[in-house]
Amino acid sequence: MTASRWIRRFERLVIGVLLLLLAVVLVLSVLELAWVLFNDITSPPVMILEINELLDLFGLFLLVVIGVELFEAIVKTYFHERVDRVEVVMIVAIIAISRKVIVIDAEKTEPMTAVGISAIILALATGVFLLRLKRHPDAVQADSESEHRRT
Repeated sequence: MTASRWIRRFERLVIGVLLLLLAVVLVLSVLELAWVLFNDITSPPVMILEINELLDLFGLFLLVVIGVELFEAIVKTYFHERVDRVEVVMIVAIIAISRKVIVIDAEKTEPMTAVGISAIILALATGVFLLRLKRHPDAVQADSESEHRRT
């Protein structure tokens, strides 16, 4: 057996273990989210959530979504070779930075921090767009033609 084949097998083994561990983390995260939600809606005043509780819940929820996206990205990237690894990482990064935007405290955040986050989101979204444009150049032309027909 060649060295590259051994390396590939070892890589798949490591990725498989990482996926198993990530699955455990995801299950525990969902249970934690359910527990926090249950405690928040059963504590007085019952069935009423305050803003900070909602932000905590959204933050936990989005962490679970990021975990699921990361799980899917790893599976697609390492077990289905047809996926561009850079695009997958960029999409997960967009989701992660979007979580930060949702749970950020606008009153305590410096304006330049908001500008920096905006620049990161714009750069990542532009990167994903350009990667997809490179892969499917006809799709943009078809979209613009269908838009012209609607107007």
